[in-house]
Amino acid sequence: MEAYTAHDIKHKNGETTHYFEGGTKDGIPLIFIHGWPDIAETWKHQLAHFSAQKAYRTIALDMRGYGGSSAPKDKRAYSLEVLVGELVDFVGQLGFKKAVWIGHDWGCGVVNALAAHHPELFIALAVLAVPYHTIEYGLEYVKQFINRNIYPKNEYEYGQFEYMRFYELEPEKSVQAFDGHIEKITKVIYARHDPGSHGKPSPTSEVLKDGGWFKGHPEQLPDIPLEYTSLDESLLKNLINSHQAHGFFPPTAYYLNHDVNAEYATSAKNDGVLGFPVLFIDAKHDSVCSPSTTPKFEEIQAEFTKDLTYETVESGHWVQLEKPKEVNEAIEKWLNAKVTK
Repeated sequence: MEAYTAHDIKHKNGETTHYFEGGTKDGIPLIFIHGWPDIAETWKHQLAHFSAQKAYRTIALDMRGYGGSSAPKDKRAYSLEVLVGELVDFVGQLGFKKAVWIGHDWGCGVVNALAAHHPELFIALAVLAVPYHTIEYGLEYVKQFINRNIYPKNEYEYGQFEYMRFYELEPEKSVQAFDGHIEKITKVIYARHDPGSHGKPSPTSEVLKDGGWFKGHPEQLPDIPLEYTSLDESLLKNLINSHQAHGFFPPTAYYLNHDVNAEYATSAKNDGVLGFPVLFIDAKHDSVCSPSTTPKFEEIQAEFTKDLTYETVESGHWVQLEKPKEVNEAIEKWLNAKVTK
């Protein structure tokens, strides 16, 4: 991230948001919001691509609990209402009226909630892997969309989201599993996907049955060579530094607010319907989030977006790292058609 300037925003509640900025100062703002368990640098390929163009001002945040940002120990500090409030303050301090917001994973949950409650801040929205109008409404809400052909209800009540239920039931055990084996787990998380597993039950659906992550034995994880992941040495080092600095409580806490997130969702403007352009990039081989295996996700997203562009990339969940060229092309084509035309 040496090519970008680093800054901190101090919020009224005393917390800090660390962010990186590049591109053209008076360009169209593109704000990149990462998810679990990432840092701003996981957008490095997108930042390099769009910062090189005079049309854009690029910004990527270390979200709360990651990188150079604050990492409070209260789980409610990671609720969507709190995170949305801080993003509103963030753009206010930077002097933005509107931006193109781009999210991935829990970053989608955050920008989806921001879009639903503060549509006035949006030129457009792009979400990668996680569709609009899904996880930001809470775990109990997304249960209705589970593909019961893959996850029979009598075997998998929470389907591919069994891991989220485990977080709720065993938060301390979850944190301990990750904290004890950070380097190995980081490489496992970002391992390149196996297309042969498409349409089969996700390993995340077994976490409850196994009594924990990694079949309850994270110590037995293999040490995956870096070349089998979507990481480089710099990104791996900085991810490990982030997790060692903050521990895995903050990443876990994002999953401990489904109840208050569901309540917050009820106050969305326009009944949650978005009138501005929305891009969804479907990571086709993402066994948890992709509409290719959870078709009802596609239906609900289409119902609540008036101007939806849908692109599919043959990738696992971390599509922006695994297939950066395809992701950049999809975003650029959409921006040219909907934003800069």
